[in-house]
Amino acid sequence: MKPEKPLEPHPPLPDYYPDLAQRPAFVRGLFDRTARYYDHVNRLLSFGSGSWYRRRVLTRVGLKPGMTVLDVAIGTGLVARQALAITDDPQAVIGLDVSAGMLREVRRLLDIPLVQGLMEQLPVADACCDMVSMGYALRHVADLHVTFREFHRALRPGGVLVILEIARPASPFKRMLLKWYLGRLIPLLGRLTTGQQDTQTLMRYYWDTIENCVPPDTIVQAIRDAGFNEAGCDVEFDLFRAYFGRKGGAAASPP
Repeated sequence: MKPEKPLEPHPPLPDYYPDLAQRPAFVRGLFDRTARYYDHVNRLLSFGSGSWYRRRVLTRVGLKPGMTVLDVAIGTGLVARQALAITDDPQAVIGLDVSAGMLREVRRLLDIPLVQGLMEQLPVADACCDMVSMGYALRHVADLHVTFREFHRALRPGGVLVILEIARPASPFKRMLLKWYLGRLIPLLGRLTTGQQDTQTLMRYYWDTIENCVPPDTIVQAIRDAGFNEAGCDVEFDLFRAYFGRKGGAAASPP
């Protein structure tokens, strides 16, 4: 039987690292160095609307008090904060990130369990949570097949996967506008307002990974191939994507 070919979220980007083997170290180092500025740049990017959208998506896919959430690639806790607001239990949300810098930053902001680790090798027990969430980090995994199988393993029967992402708009005009905004304006504003070249690099990389990401249909199929039922993708404004799937079996009722 032939080994499964890795499904990378985007091809190598040689403007940032010399070869594919260097990508994990590049991404980890970039997030380590920009962690303290990440919330500031996110506010520039989203005009402060991100919290409302994240909470709405989590509610729509069924998050409620009594459920436990594994927030993968927690970053500074932008998704985790909304999960906490819904569950109202600081022990119900567990954050994971590979970046030590991001974990230091979120530890300063949130009093929740945190663990350092890879998305492709989750350092958690089988069936440990009711929901796996990930916000805008899908483009940084090494292999979508492996990652989605790990998410499936971590979920209890009936558990839900939800992934927030940005994708290239179908409209050529919107795509051109977004490329100018995310690929040029936000990187420039990030550098000017923080004085850090790394924030400009971060946001340039952010856009380049969006522009080169595999199509949404490929992502949905990979979720389905990992064993999830009801795999799909909600689209808003021809831009925001919320991917979801449900692990088979009956979900336990929250206490």
